[in-house]
Amino acid sequence: MAAKRFVRWRVIGGGAILAFLILLALRMEIIGLPGNGTYGEGLRAAGKTAPTIPPGERDTWMNIHQQGQKVGYAHRSVVPTGAGVQIREEVFMQVRTMGVVQDLVMSVENNLDNKLALTSFAFDLKSNLFAFHARGRTAGDRLLIDVRTAGEERRHELPLKEPIHLSQGMFAGVAATPLAPGQEMTVPIFDPMTMGTRPVKITFAGVEERSVQGKAVSLRKYAVDFMGARQYAWLDAAGDVVREEGILGLALEKTSPEEARSGLSGAGAADLTDLASVDAGGRLKDPGALQSLTVKLANVDVRPLELSGGRQRYASGGLLTVRKERRGDPLSGPAAVLENRGAYLAASPFIQSSHPDVRARAGKIVAGGVGEEDKARRIVAWVYGNIEKRPVLSVANALETLKNRAGDCTEHAVLTAALARAAGIPAVMEAGLVYQRGRFYYHAWNAFWLPAWGGWVTADAALNQFPADVTHLRLVRGEAEKQLELMGVMGRIGLEIKDAS
Repeated sequence: MAAKRFVRWRVIGGGAILAFLILLALRMEIIGLPGNGTYGEGLRAAGKTAPTIPPGERDTWMNIHQQGQKVGYAHRSVVPTGAGVQIREEVFMQVRTMGVVQDLVMSVENNLDNKLALTSFAFDLKSNLFAFHARGRTAGDRLLIDVRTAGEERRHELPLKEPIHLSQGMFAGVAATPLAPGQEMTVPIFDPMTMGTRPVKITFAGVEERSVQGKAVSLRKYAVDFMGARQYAWLDAAGDVVREEGILGLALEKTSPEEARSGLSGAGAADLTDLASVDAGGRLKDPGALQSLTVKLANVDVRPLELSGGRQRYASGGLLTVRKERRGDPLSGPAAVLENRGAYLAASPFIQSSHPDVRARAGKIVAGGVGEEDKARRIVAWVYGNIEKRPVLSVANALETLKNRAGDCTEHAVLTAALARAAGIPAVMEAGLVYQRGRFYYHAWNAFWLPAWGGWVTADAALNQFPADVTHLRLVRGEAEKQLELMGVMGRIGLEIKDAS
């Protein structure tokens, strides 16, 4: 029994990793895509001109702390080129997740023209086992992106309505000619880890005097809101970020190169999954035996979430009820035809169900299976039995998980979805919270469309559950881009168990 508890702990909580990585990439200011009512228009409304980066080379080093413990450093350089400017940044961190400390290196290189419009970028993410690489360049009215995972490269194209600018350039512009206190602008950010674009709202909060490397300096403070997650940045007159504070206890502060590269041990780092977890407000003796669970949610905007549907019901007053699915007893009436069935069978950048290796493995797993339910159960059992349970700091994708045979809940979920789709079974990822030891942890699992069950039925390959127990509280449904909605929940949501039967 002790071994089973250990395995469950090592795999639960991976749902917080994607949010953490995206927030880290956001502070590196990957790409800003201006559009209606956003970057350029915001500057014009404020009476500002296009941003400019001061001439000459600039080099900035920052310590990274989590809950007061040093866990890494960041290094940014700005180098003028004949055609414009090149901005490079590298982040090195020692991150504790699910009890394991891992090294994480994230780097980005952006090349801009003389108007600070992006011409090309390179983004790399490396951890103990997995790696993710994305390269992009502008070509007329399109952004061409080459993503490399599991040793293979695929191209994606993003249409552009306007030239691409970086939020770093915008910060430099507003720092030189500040907005009025309370004035804001919105910058859509494209994130290569999710292939999604979402708005970032930046509000000028005023001027503060703070100590920077032992000297009192007047700084401009900005609130940065991304999907409901709020971070703060303090900029000097040159537009350099000298301090940042964000969710999950992260803070960055300008320092010397020598200080940045010293003092790392990783031993005292707070566990990322613990920091993101939510107090259950009570304990459940036997979660797997429950047929119904009702919890009360608080301090969260439920509008972008998918709380109702299938086995879940959300009522006014914040009450969320989850009922265990039963075969032949559909929770939402007679089984309906699945709309847009093809979307739940199609391959995607991170669920590579059409890849020959995935199709071949799926064929072997379901060989001899009778009906879609039997095949789905075989897939869940195979993923549970063949993927090592270990936390992974990377962008989960099915092909790389199949190759490395290791990962946390997110890797289990993307591979399960890919194998199911390759076998002709509509499948989708779900993400939200799951109960463990008096707390709820961010987690990812799957749902299959099975007519015998009346529609969608949950399954958790990381925990070998079919259907999943009722402590799986779905907040969103979809892949990484949709899971960005968890940003507005993490660190804010309150939860109380009201009924368990």
